Amino acid sequence: MKFATYSVGDQTHYGAVTDQGMIALDPVFPHWPTLLDAVRAGGLPALTKAAEERLVSHTDFTYEMVLPNASRILCVGVNFPDRNAEYKDGTAQPDNMSLFPRFASGFTGHDRPLIRPPESHKLDYEGEVAIVIGKGGRRIPQAQAYDHIAALTLCNEGTIRDWVRHAKFNVTQGKNWDRSGAMGPWLVPFTDAAQLDEARIQTRVNGELRQDDSLNRMIFPIRRQIEYISTFMALQPGDIIVTGTPTGAGARFDPPRFLTPGDVVEVSVEGIGTLRNTVEDEAP
Repeated sequence: MKFATYSVGDQTHYGAVTDQGMIALDPVFPHWPTLLDAVRAGGLPALTKAAEERLVSHTDFTYEMVLPNASRILCVGVNFPDRNAEYKDGTAQPDNMSLFPRFASGFTGHDRPLIRPPESHKLDYEGEVAIVIGKGGRRIPQAQAYDHIAALTLCNEGTIRDWVRHAKFNVTQGKNWDRSGAMGPWLVPFTDAAQLDEARIQTRVNGELRQDDSLNRMIFPIRRQIEYISTFMALQPGDIIVTGTPTGAGARFDPPRFLTPGDVVEVSVEGIGTLRNTVEDEAP
């Protein structure tokens, strides 16, 4: 089962995605007005059961960022073996992971344009898997980490490259331009370790394969991410961890290959789906 946030006209809903269209579920669960509320309540099994008993409600709709009211999104940087070497700074891979926050306003939905701002045309792509926490906890052991995941989704962690160097020790500015990235199209409930341990992520730009790697090659595996992050902050249901991108982003080509209007970026993982976005310049 796949669950998405979507809009029809000026109304936002959530529901189950089928080949025929969307089954609206927010009217069935008024006590969970958003998909995030359902995740926080452990409600994905109830959504699954309800969807199995209902017919398609909408065939004409627009995907929104899958959890547009998510309050905490934490991203893991430089997390594949070749990524550290891409920086060409002579440093060894650090013992602990790099982390930075992103905000929901920086993401758009599936089949929506990534927005390139007038202040910089160095918009880049980063295909990643994101996990959604379903059970909170502090100092979570790696052996129990997967028990805390509710669902999986995909992320294009779009970045304005020159703005990640506007200060000495942070990348927040370059990572949070409005609608510069995307998350979705949907949530896939997490039910089996193989969904992550055997996953392969690929990113294509205009059909050209740019990123291609397996999650089992991560320097800091997802179990370790949950353990490490929950050491300094209590994870809460609805938190999102964006787990890291493979080598092959546009900035690492010589010369760089940044995104331009009209480009199509696709991030794919078998068992989760494909997140597709075009690119547009910000309207005046």
